Amino acid sequence: MPTPVATPVPVLRLPRGPDGSNRGFAPDGRRAPLKPEVPEVLEPPESQEFREQQARASLRERYLRSLLAMVGRQVCFTLHEGVQVIAHFGATDLDVANFYVSQLQTPIGVQAEALLRCSDIISYTFKP
Repeated sequence: MPTPVATPVPVLRLPRGPDGSNRGFAPDGRRAPLKPEVPEVLEPPESQEFREQQARASLRERYLRSLLAMVGRQVCFTLHEGVQVIAHFGATDLDVANFYVSQLQTPIGVQAEALLRCSDIISYTFKP
């Protein structure tokens, strides 16, 4: 049995480049003129505001890494009024306002899936 002939594919021709060649862009690889470099004005590293900003950035990174480490693990949440619940952590929303959990064990029973509002959570612990 003969093999079928492949359907021809149309070829898109680019306009001639600035150097007259058929490549469609500058010979040195740049597609747009480079912007002149402007030296960044940074605060001196010894300023109080700079140290506070570095501390906030470090704490934010540690928090986000803890969220990544919790995925799929059993987490114990402490809520207001001292209520403790245990669940398998699934995900968080973009604003980190809600936690999606499964197998939520509460004092009144087990919920298959739930959303915990972060504003209701005092602390959480898990074993990495």
